[in-house]
Amino acid sequence: MSESNKNSSRPTKFHISGIFDALMPIFATIAALLVGAILLLLLGANPITAYSALIEGAFGSFNAFAETLVKATPLLLVGLGTCIAYRASVTNIGGEGQMIIGALLSTWIGLSFTNLPGWLMILIAFLAGSLGGAIWGGLPGLLKAYFNVNEILSTVMMNAIAVQIMNYMLRGPMIDPEQAQAASQIPQTARLEVAYRLPRLVPTRLHIGLLIAVVLAVLVYILLWRTTLGYRIRAVGQNKDASKYGGVDVKKHIVIAMLLSGAFAGLAGMMQVYGVNYRMITDGSATGFTGNAGFNGIVAALFGQLHPILTIPASVLFGGLLVGANAMQRVVQVPSALITALNGLVVVFVVSSDYFRKRNQAKRVAFVESGQDTQPPGEAKKDLEEVTA
Repeated sequence: MSESNKNSSRPTKFHISGIFDALMPIFATIAALLVGAILLLLLGANPITAYSALIEGAFGSFNAFAETLVKATPLLLVGLGTCIAYRASVTNIGGEGQMIIGALLSTWIGLSFTNLPGWLMILIAFLAGSLGGAIWGGLPGLLKAYFNVNEILSTVMMNAIAVQIMNYMLRGPMIDPEQAQAASQIPQTARLEVAYRLPRLVPTRLHIGLLIAVVLAVLVYILLWRTTLGYRIRAVGQNKDASKYGGVDVKKHIVIAMLLSGAFAGLAGMMQVYGVNYRMITDGSATGFTGNAGFNGIVAALFGQLHPILTIPASVLFGGLLVGANAMQRVVQVPSALITALNGLVVVFVVSSDYFRKRNQAKRVAFVESGQDTQPPGEAKKDLEEVTA
């Protein structure tokens, strides 16, 4: 084969491989749904009817789509934090706890200062929620950076601590005064003032938090790929030793990444209170408040290939799965455990697909670095940057 043919075929292979990687999460979701269809058949349900109900329940009407977007908002915010942490090669599994602490702090402020203008209180609540999440994410970051404590273990333990703090506060200092006098107490706070609630798109529950989350996704993209701080965070994630040799304070940027990651999760918790429930309520577990958004947001980020912009549609998709799954359960009368299993299948397949995507990416990088390509140096460098983005 002539040199010109090699040069023309090489970019084509690169682009086909890149497109395949981009579509891999979609293939993984389809595979998970096919396995789910088998489970539906075993339970005597029609998969076509079931999945039709799922789609109809998530996207079949204006109200259904609005509810999907409500579910997608905390997933997107947690997913943005996940993107930042993973770019620094840090695994933040503490979204649940960070959501709880952010919600607790912002709710306490909202209930304590009831004479402030609504716009000012909402702004303060944004800052408080972000601060609470940042503290809860920054502590594991400090342990990781300066004491080499495994961040997966520390963030999971911080989740458990946050749940116990929430249960204590909602059954004690922050309990709704009406519930404090009741025989059977519900662990919940009093309602926020009407002026402190995020504006909604009437008559749905969709609030302005979605728009804020989308704007933040764009800002995170700018941070990671258009600023010095973002470059250093990504450099630390790519190679800590090389970054340190190049003058980057590796420990500092690991902590910064975890602070930012926790701040986004804390903001998600604040929005659940100020935009959806107007009070903090739980059944005694983290899920009772977060709805598993702290974990599902991680999957949404992985589905979006840890890119803040791609995490937007990924969050909408998973929000639709959560909303549509409930509609599917009502229509085909399958056990609620199947809905949990279906969501779990999607998670497992999507996370597994990320392994194959990274393996293909490594092959493309190795091909460029091996010197087998005959492109001009500038073009080869451009391809290398594309496959390592």
